Parts: sequence; structure tokens; C-alpha cells
Amino acid sequence: MNTTQPRTPEEQELFVLDALARAEEHRKRKEFKEGIKLLVEALRYGIKKEMIYFRLGNIYIDAGDLSRAEYAYKRALEVDPRHVNAMHNLAVVYKRQGKISLFVKTYKKAQRMELRHPRRVPLSAEEKKRLRMLGLRWSLIAAAGIIIVLGALYLILR
Repeated sequence: MNTTQPRTPEEQELFVLDALARAEEHRKRKEFKEGIKLLVEALRYGIKKEMIYFRLGNIYIDAGDLSRAEYAYKRALEVDPRHVNAMHNLAVVYKRQGKISLFVKTYKKAQRMELRHPRRVPLSAEEKKRLRMLGLRWSLIAAAGIIIVLGALYLILR
């Protein structure tokens, strides 16, 4: 990565994506200060802020700084109120802080969010085709069942 500041939006986005990846590597190696420094630098560009705050929370929680982790997860939720993982990790922070009532409330909210807004799973073209065929097959079975029931009713009531 070069040392010049990214100027174009494309360069800035690449910088942020690279910072996210490198910060995660630093977190895994327990090099928390380096990871935090990268993410704080990436925040300047205003790109993928919810992800940056989420990763900052992860680093802070691994470093044992629960108050900053709490703050980071709350900021991630301000940017993206549907960020299920940030809500879940915020619940974990509350549990570790001994705030059991907040833990329970936040954990339940994370579970409800997961049900209301499930993650989008990328499907290949083959998987999409297979699912369409399955849907068509079940639709035909349901239609045939309705026709049989209506036919039986016609014969009985005739």
C-alpha cells in the first residue's frame, strides 16, 4: 500500500477495504493498536462506516476495552440499524460488563432482527434454476390438489 493519501472515490474505497482486511489480520495477531489505527484512518473517508465501527468494536472487545467496544457497536447501529452482528456483539459486551438486563434485552432484539431481516445468501445460477423448478413443481402439486378437491365437491354436490 502506498503512503500517499487516496484522492479519488475509487482509491478511497480501495483504501478502506484494504484497511478493513489488514485490521482484521492485526486483530487475529493480537496487534490491537495497529488495527485500531488503520480503522480510525479509514473512518476519515466516510465509506463503509458501519463495517469499520463493527470491526473497531471487535478489536476493542478482544483487547478488553469494553466501554469503547460498546461505543463502537452503538455507532455501527446508528449508521445501520439493521446490523445484526453489531447488535449481537453489543449484547455480548453488556454480558461481560455484568449488565444482565441490558444483555437480555439486546440479545432478544438481535434475535428478532435476524428473523425480520435475514442475510441475503448469494446463489449461483444453477441454484436459482433448481429453486425455481422446485417452486414450479410445488405450485403444480398444489394446483392439482385444489382441482381434485373441487372435482370431488362437484361430484358430491351434484
